[in-house]
Amino acid sequence: VQLQASGGGSVQAGGSLRLSCAASGRTFSRYAMAWFRQAPGKEREFVASINRSGGSAYYADSVKGRFTISRDNDKNTMYLQMNSLKPEDTAGYYCAAALSYGYTSEAVYGYWGQGTLVTVSS
Repeated sequence: VQLQASGGGSVQAGGSLRLSCAASGRTFSRYAMAWFRQAPGKEREFVASINRSGGSAYYADSVKGRFTISRDNDKNTMYLQMNSLKPEDTAGYYCAAALSYGYTSEAVYGYWGQGTLVTVSS
């Protein structure tokens, strides 16, 4: 599966953005999906994941209650709605796919999209 992330941009603290991750092919619904992010000078970190049906999601503590992950298997697209953004959310955001759900380690995810940059100013 090929993935392409979009929707990044610049926003002030407290604002919102919605990221999208479009997948190619007809097998999107076979994969658990996730968002990771990497801030300048830091390691990439897990943000959120969603199972194949979209019925279960898991979040990093740092984004819980502010971010919502979702997917539309008919449109082969995953989303990340980001509300109440903070300057510390500034990072490149990457979407990823895996055959198994429930993992936060990037090593489990075999497919990656390019990053989309989110910049949050104070």
